[in-house]
Amino acid sequence: MSHQAVDLALVQFAPRKGDVGANLDLIAAAFKTLRRDALGVPDIVVFPEACLSGYFVEGAVREVALSAEEALRRVNALAKSAFGARHSSIDVVFGFYEDDAGKLYNSALYASLGAKPVLRHVHRKMFLPTYGVFDEERFVSRGSSVGAFSTRFGKAAILICEDACHSLAITVAAVQGAQIIFVPSASPGRGLEDHEPANVRLWRDLLRVAAAEHGIFLVYAGLLGFEGGKGFTGSSRVVGPAGDVRAEAPFDEPAILRVAIRLEDVAVARAALPMLGDLEANLPELVAQLESGGSTRR
Repeated sequence: MSHQAVDLALVQFAPRKGDVGANLDLIAAAFKTLRRDALGVPDIVVFPEACLSGYFVEGAVREVALSAEEALRRVNALAKSAFGARHSSIDVVFGFYEDDAGKLYNSALYASLGAKPVLRHVHRKMFLPTYGVFDEERFVSRGSSVGAFSTRFGKAAILICEDACHSLAITVAAVQGAQIIFVPSASPGRGLEDHEPANVRLWRDLLRVAAAEHGIFLVYAGLLGFEGGKGFTGSSRVVGPAGDVRAEAPFDEPAILRVAIRLEDVAVARAALPMLGDLEANLPELVAQLESGGSTRR
């Protein structure tokens, strides 16, 4: 296993609703800021859910949706302009509304940028909230799978917002070998607890427990801004495989959060608390119970 540090940059900003061009300009500005950063150019830049368009575009999804290839082409061009020849060393994760031959999804992709950019994975959101302030399933189709994929830095997976609230989705990714799960999110503020929105604490607790249970890094990038009177709560964070919050951005202002991680921490955490190994050992029995409707042998 490589002992190389992986340098992450989590970018949270408030997109302009429905204006893909303006939001690409915000991504370009983030790239230019990272080019000048004293910490150097990061290995992976992570942006939030639906950051190319804003989240609550609803009936205008078709107007802002792009194919994965076109979304990557546009972001790659911005990186080339910002970083020049050095940009070939950068990977990105970002959320967008995807048009796949006329079928619409809330998606996020992982790609390696460069002269010949490589699209490594597209995840389509599976759990589409359609309750309270949400109406997502009216406008996009459900994704149907969780998949771990290979990167230059090890194996990873992507889950979008509510996907990561369901522990089974994280389990599937971890069992498939993911060491990092990226979670682009657009979480509106709800309630107030100790001077922060209640959903900020909920996400922090949820991610800490999931990371410790599976011995995995969770990298959460949160959208900011107000859309239709609903405010998103940033709070981008990196949680280590022992359930430790490595760093966290504010919930109420734009930020670029820089965090260096080492993937050997995953092996160390799993050796100290081998819960994922225990789960894998019992997984066939659990799957059998699900398939049988929950009956158990005596």
